[in-house]
Amino acid sequence: MESLSEYIEYYYVKENYNCSEAIIQATNACYDLQISKEDMKMFGGFGSGIYAGLVCGALIAGAAVLSRMIVKEKAREEQDTVRPVINGFVRNFRSILEGTACPELRPKYYTKETSCLKTVMLAGQALEMSIRKLQEESM
Repeated sequence: MESLSEYIEYYYVKENYNCSEAIIQATNACYDLQISKEDMKMFGGFGSGIYAGLVCGALIAGAAVLSRMIVKEKAREEQDTVRPVINGFVRNFRSILEGTACPELRPKYYTKETSCLKTVMLAGQALEMSIRKLQEESM
């Protein structure tokens, strides 16, 4: 596997991770973020809109991944760097998926056969846009 989308599909479909876990696992594998298997457990509760149908777990996971990539010590002390990156990701996510919460997304993308795969794949596209921009800015 080479692309983030291939990793996302693998972790979501083949490994049966939830939306949030699949984004984290895939990004960790694709970009070598060195997030341990034990640390991955922290993201399990974000699936299905933190299991309450709220903000999409894939969106939360994307923000977590970007934070892992850019925060040097404390996000609160690095807001001038962190805020525009996360806001850009949220804009990308909203633009592509036309919403951010499970109740908005589920009617558009959920199927019994694939569950939320389409949502997670589109979230991956939004995340890749943000990662590419970060990479371009760091050159």
